[in-house]
Amino acid sequence: MSKPQPLVIVTRRLPEPVETRMRELFSVQFNESDQPFARAELVAAMRSADVFVPTITDRIDASILAEAGPQLRLIANFGNGVDHIDVEAASARGITVTNTPGVLTDDTADMTMALMLAVIRRLPEGARIIPNEEPWTGWSPTWMLGRRITGKRLGIVGMGRIGQALAVRARAFGLSINYHNRRRLPVDTENALEATYWSSLDRMLARMDIISIHCPHTPATYHLLSARRLKLMKRDAVIVNTARGEIIDETALIAMLEADELSGAGLDVFQHHPAVNPRLLRLAKANKVVLLPHMGSATLEGRIDMGEKVMVNIRAFLDGHKPPNRILPSML
Repeated sequence: MSKPQPLVIVTRRLPEPVETRMRELFSVQFNESDQPFARAELVAAMRSADVFVPTITDRIDASILAEAGPQLRLIANFGNGVDHIDVEAASARGITVTNTPGVLTDDTADMTMALMLAVIRRLPEGARIIPNEEPWTGWSPTWMLGRRITGKRLGIVGMGRIGQALAVRARAFGLSINYHNRRRLPVDTENALEATYWSSLDRMLARMDIISIHCPHTPATYHLLSARRLKLMKRDAVIVNTARGEIIDETALIAMLEADELSGAGLDVFQHHPAVNPRLLRLAKANKVVLLPHMGSATLEGRIDMGEKVMVNIRAFLDGHKPPNRILPSML
């Protein structure tokens, strides 16, 4: 009698080409409702799965991992960030964790640039004018004035793949590139990007016209942009976040926007995702902030590439090899 195929459980629907290929390769169970699993559903899935494929909407903490069945040996995350998975607890139970790095770099950098322009040039506000019930009366010299982006100073917090991809795009718009990172980039990379390194985040924040967040969410970066640090920013500065909501003290940011102590903000992520603070919604209606529903990486090509990486990691693991995108606690 042939040995039964390992069961792969996926917590959300994936693009059709990915699901089709997964069905060809594995014994796979999809979440047909595409609604985030409740805790009881996560526990049930992890008790029966040999390979578990979660997404950012699934919080896999130590208490849930403690309920996992002995057959579960791989969590193949569909996504780059793993802050929703207790990697240390998984490792202690002998469960390998993988992710899908590198495939969303250009998509996220594109959306960051778009969000930056949307805030500075007031694009969402302008886009609502013509569909409005009130008739548009036409152009005038002082109406809907945004600001020129060329010549402004951009400060990038976190100069990994996405931060560097944003730097390339921002240079094409005539922005001055500045960055703060845990480690300084090689001189050749700095020169290619025409980027200036700031060892002090505080000093960089105080001098920039635009701040863009691109570091991962870890215990060390929780509220990295604290109330104190946000207060260092210039009154006419703009902040954009397409990384993780927890990196900014959202309450402090809201208070500054309400008090006109910042020019504006563009947010694709929120501290209590998917919940959005009602004060942010009021600010959006007042055209003081642009809010997006976590769209930074939302391209069909990117999602398919993510699925390919998930399948490569699963195949390598089931074939007895080290998965190419394994995440270790020491890496976080």
